[in-house]
Amino acid sequence: MHKKGFNKVSVIGLGYIGLPTAAVIASRGIEVIGVDVSQHAVDIINQGKIHIVEPDLDMLVQSAVTTGKLRATTEPEAADVFLIAVPTPFSDGYKPDLSYIEAAVKKVAVVLKKGDLVILESTSPVGTTEKISSWMSEIRADLSFPHQQSEQPDVQVAHCPERVLPGYVIQELVSNDRVIGGLTPYCAEKAKALYQVFVKAECIITDARTAEMAKLTENSFRDVNIAFANELSIICDKLNINVWELIQLANRHPRVNILNPGAGVGGHCIAVDPWFIVDSTPDEARLIRTAREVNDSKPEFVINKIRKVAEEFKKPKIALLGLAFKADIDDLRESPAVGIAETVIQEALGDVLVVEPHIKELPAKLQADNVSFVSLGESLEQANIIVTLTDHSIFKQVKQSVLQEKVIIDARGIWESF
Repeated sequence: MHKKGFNKVSVIGLGYIGLPTAAVIASRGIEVIGVDVSQHAVDIINQGKIHIVEPDLDMLVQSAVTTGKLRATTEPEAADVFLIAVPTPFSDGYKPDLSYIEAAVKKVAVVLKKGDLVILESTSPVGTTEKISSWMSEIRADLSFPHQQSEQPDVQVAHCPERVLPGYVIQELVSNDRVIGGLTPYCAEKAKALYQVFVKAECIITDARTAEMAKLTENSFRDVNIAFANELSIICDKLNINVWELIQLANRHPRVNILNPGAGVGGHCIAVDPWFIVDSTPDEARLIRTAREVNDSKPEFVINKIRKVAEEFKKPKIALLGLAFKADIDDLRESPAVGIAETVIQEALGDVLVVEPHIKELPAKLQADNVSFVSLGESLEQANIIVTLTDHSIFKQVKQSVLQEKVIIDARGIWESF
């Protein structure tokens, strides 16, 4: 048995958070069983390969699979710890969709035994950790759970939200502080013992509700700050002011740090999590709601710019640079760039040249007769309108001479230094 008392850990959900977490735990000598509903993902991982783009993850997974410390399967099996890292999207009306968590928890409940620890890592609305304890108890009446006020329940339950940056996940899993919220203090202590196996930073204990709210607060803080920058860019456009220069000047104030505006806000965190707070407290979360609305409206502002410019050409050839929600990754989840591309294609504003160096093929919804999936070089050669939607490093290397005689809509401020 491992020195911390964890012989076998099961990670449910092998996506952008689950797979790196599974690989890092396995690298510490603990046997890890990864569980995912996708047979494709399971097969690739069992070959020691990866199905997502994340620096250094491929070597870590290959090593863990080769040494027998990591294997993947589609059905949960017995373990000492179950770490749930499945998606938590929202449904119509920005209502949190907990169906993935519920499905995962109910499958885990079947294989639970006395002494097990269940940790929810998925970002969740306040109160979700209590719900998973309740869902498990409905299936396993033979075991006791923390929400039942048992002094020493058979199964411990805790919440520990991830807080990593795509592109730096492996590094940040180890170096970032973790907030660990237990349904009881003992639940939190037991979960802390697991994270201390691989986290070099501080593991701070609180209750589950505060841990749930901490993650939502972090992403809402970012969202509000981005909304300020995005609103500023719209105001400056109307007043004929260069927003990039303005922000640089304002940031010379020692206590001002305005972020850069963009084409909107994407990803599975900042674009989603604030709605969980709004859903729980709709009358109180006024600023948080408004920030979401500002950021959600920014893609339409960019689309209007494209519409206006496209009208000036007989045969508009529009290059859209970047589909990922942030620089140098392949993650298209909630990406405003994808929504912008969809509208430009559907409205047939011109021939569309899509550039996204981090994916191998276009999503089905972007495939159409007026669309080509091309390299950066091809797009610069053929397009008369160039729209930057993501600030990938490769785009920043484009020389000014190449852009002359092109109409530029630079939603990321990539070429503002020209």
